[in-house]
Amino acid sequence: MWRLEMMRAGVRIPNRLLAAVLALLAIVLFGPPAAAHVFQTSEAQVFFDRTGQRYGLKLILNLEAIIAGIDPEVKDTSESPKATEYNRLRALPPDQLRDEFSRFQNRLVEGTHILLDGKPAPVKIVSLEFQPVGDMSRARRTPVVMEGSMPPGTQTFTFQWDPSFGKVSIRTMGIRSRTMHLEVVERGQQSQPLVIDNLKARTVTDMVIDFVKIGFTHILPKGTDHILFVVGIFLLSTKLRPILTQVTSFTVAHTATLGLGTLGYVNLPSSIVEPLIAASIVYVAVENILRPTLSPWRPVVVFCFGLLHGLGFAGILKEFGIPEGDFLAGLLSFNVGVELGQLTVIALCYLLVGIWFGNKPWYRQRIVIPGSLLIAAIGAFWFVQRVAGGA
Repeated sequence: MWRLEMMRAGVRIPNRLLAAVLALLAIVLFGPPAAAHVFQTSEAQVFFDRTGQRYGLKLILNLEAIIAGIDPEVKDTSESPKATEYNRLRALPPDQLRDEFSRFQNRLVEGTHILLDGKPAPVKIVSLEFQPVGDMSRARRTPVVMEGSMPPGTQTFTFQWDPSFGKVSIRTMGIRSRTMHLEVVERGQQSQPLVIDNLKARTVTDMVIDFVKIGFTHILPKGTDHILFVVGIFLLSTKLRPILTQVTSFTVAHTATLGLGTLGYVNLPSSIVEPLIAASIVYVAVENILRPTLSPWRPVVVFCFGLLHGLGFAGILKEFGIPEGDFLAGLLSFNVGVELGQLTVIALCYLLVGIWFGNKPWYRQRIVIPGSLLIAAIGAFWFVQRVAGGA
């Protein structure tokens, strides 16, 4: 229908472009479920007893991948040199997996570092539950509970563990809190020091601020590919209307798939999403070179690529395991942070380039084309790298 209306208005959509757009939409909406063999981010829930004398740590682990020594950065465990060992462990019934874990248990404890007021504290495993084999196409999640004592008057709790165990999503909630503290700790990094007394006073506003910050930092400075895509949008024209047209299209699209992807209604493996995000960067940059003005179909294409970028963000948001009652606030707050990050990128581009050179007759030849060539080259490199990594 939209194509018919555009044709009536005198706008012709190339058949190849239309086919590519429809194929992309089909991949996003009807693609396969998320990759079964992705190294799953571990989850950790921290809790403190009412007396302030003990802490607990409930871990939900992709235990077989950790025992097998799978590199946490691998896109798909089947691509790891340790894939055979992982598959062997994944097929073990609970009793046999328990035996395998007994030989690994000390390493897990020794690799889990708890700091109380900055000082190392002992921790021990108090319970664990091995799940049935179940669907072999999905990672098995194993709950492990650790505990330790706290000296009287302990103020802060900090978590860190061995980099080979991967990253971990931490949640904690004080006795009288209205919302959880949520944080993803990258491999080998320390969590923020959790001020135990302050956990009692956390509100929904605290959570909103947390997620705005997380969304912003996943654009600046962490989201290099998203930054290049936004810069590519900016370069075509420094005028407000073309920028707003594209950014609005991009925002609507990635907001939709961010929500649907986080809820699990739309799933695509990262081995598909990440190369296509790189391809979107190449497309925008190449069109900047080939066309001096905004094409009628570019907002449609940007919208489709926005669907992909939203799925990329959804992978980040899923790691937090947001409680159902806080989901909408967390989702919207994260999205606000992402939008603020994108607007900051555009503002920086305008201050660094647009305000000085945007009206110059040589702007296209000296800024747009060289800049787009560089962006296209980086995007093409990422595309090849990601396809090779997920092949």
